[in-house]
Amino acid sequence: MLNTSAIILANETPKRFPQDKGTTLLNNKTIIQHVFDAINPIVDEVIIVTNTKERAEEYAKFLPKTTKFTIDTQQTPNLLSGTIAGFETAQGQYTLLIPYDVPLINRELAKFLLDLSIGKMAAVPRTPDNEIEPLCAAYQTKAVLEIAKQTTTPQEEITTDLLYELVEKLRGVRYISMSVIKQIDPDLHSFFSINTPLDLKRATVMLQGKQKQRLIKHKKR
Repeated sequence: MLNTSAIILANETPKRFPQDKGTTLLNNKTIIQHVFDAINPIVDEVIIVTNTKERAEEYAKFLPKTTKFTIDTQQTPNLLSGTIAGFETAQGQYTLLIPYDVPLINRELAKFLLDLSIGKMAAVPRTPDNEIEPLCAAYQTKAVLEIAKQTTTPQEEITTDLLYELVEKLRGVRYISMSVIKQIDPDLHSFFSINTPLDLKRATVMLQGKQKQRLIKHKKR
């Protein structure tokens, strides 16, 4: 059995973006590549959840052949149904769950969340207003999968709110404050998702800023 997995949720149909966000270029690399490259080195496997076989095949063109794909077959795919589909495929004891449109996700933060989830049901970021971030969080795979399946029934319409309801049902959750997270990701760029073309422009500026910071640090050495 593998120790850690990562699930990249790409099972939505964007409403405010003119094209598939996953294959959209950001600094000469697709968004799905940015997310994958940040996460792949710290886990034993990466699983990408899409809502169609065609999207999976398109993403596969940009990613290593070892990348796993699974299809969310729900009539109306959403965060919870994608989570269930991913957890059913995941072989790791603990699984990092992230969306596919966060190209600036911090690798060290992702690893930190996985480390904190060991021995717990989940490690979930929480804002000062007690709002949780169920994406960009780590979970005990099989135990959470069983509770996730109980969070919905085939007769009811699945909504994205059920992912938040899932976390509330878990016992033994380790919540991490934003003040702690800022020590690793000071600007909280890990939570910046690209939902509009303007967001893409902002991400371009953010990414260029990070590259300049790395260059400055390298010159100081």
